[in-house]
Amino acid sequence: MKEIDWANLSFGYMKTDYNVRCYYRDGKWGELELCSEETLNIHMAATCLHYGQEAFEGLKAYRGKDGKIRIFRPDANAERLQSTCRGILMPELPTEKFCEAMKMVVKANERFIPPYESGAALYIRPLLIGTGAQVGVHPASEYMFVVFVTPVGPYFKGGFATNPYVIIRQFDRAAPLGTGTYKVGGNYAASLRANKMAHDAGYASEFYLDAKEKKYIDECGAANFFGIKDNTYITPLSTSILPSITNRSLMQLAEDMGLKVERRPIPEEELSTFEEAGACGTAAVISPIQRIDDLENNKSYVISKDGKPGPISEKLYNKLRAIQYGDEPDVHNWVMVLD
Repeated sequence: MKEIDWANLSFGYMKTDYNVRCYYRDGKWGELELCSEETLNIHMAATCLHYGQEAFEGLKAYRGKDGKIRIFRPDANAERLQSTCRGILMPELPTEKFCEAMKMVVKANERFIPPYESGAALYIRPLLIGTGAQVGVHPASEYMFVVFVTPVGPYFKGGFATNPYVIIRQFDRAAPLGTGTYKVGGNYAASLRANKMAHDAGYASEFYLDAKEKKYIDECGAANFFGIKDNTYITPLSTSILPSITNRSLMQLAEDMGLKVERRPIPEEELSTFEEAGACGTAAVISPIQRIDDLENNKSYVISKDGKPGPISEKLYNKLRAIQYGDEPDVHNWVMVLD
């Protein structure tokens, strides 16, 4: 294998040695299998291709200063995948089997785990698809679970730095009581056009308002939003937002730091009152927000006056990463350490 330039890795796909697969047939899950093939052989009438019976997750493995490998909160990802399965009628993969698959795929690709302090991590992508042939709109009878890994650098080129966002009103990512709370590919397909509009206009990402009234903050692209003011961590409460495991973790850390935590609807006008704000998710951890432009109404909500990340966002970011890398005690038992 040619030498990997760990410090300059992009957030993209790189071929690794193995993936892990598991099949659901005759009403039960089979055994986990290690595979070196990068492609999937599926029926042209598979429900994942026609009716969107597809779910995925994203998590990371880190190499610590002590040389140990840690996977962050795989049980929480297993639970979220199970929630998605209930939402689109797929068989739930037990948490134990999910975590076993994570261990297996990370161990099999250990040489691709970036070194400590390289700024990179091993991204893990679990995928569950309906493979049974079906022409009527019905759930499949057979499913496939596959997990692959790839070493990745920071999601945004500048790393932990502030970014500008833009409110896009022409499109909705997901409807209230739709599939927004599930991690299904269709939500991301629905965001591609708005995302391209934002990028073409020079923004890091698009910013969605609620689909029903276009009054409240929903999500920033594929990430959750949080704002900080008056020693309070505030994040939207909505029936169309994906429950981010990173956001959940940050809420807990904010509480640990003595901040008050609120989950509630956030009207757009409230953006002008935040001392700090960020987009959070597995890929970027925290992407601090410099400003949010509302071009339609000729408004700009400037959150970072000096263009730098705020002190609380920085503290939360450093704390979470320290737990992920094993530099600080894991008091909430979030980390699975590989033997």
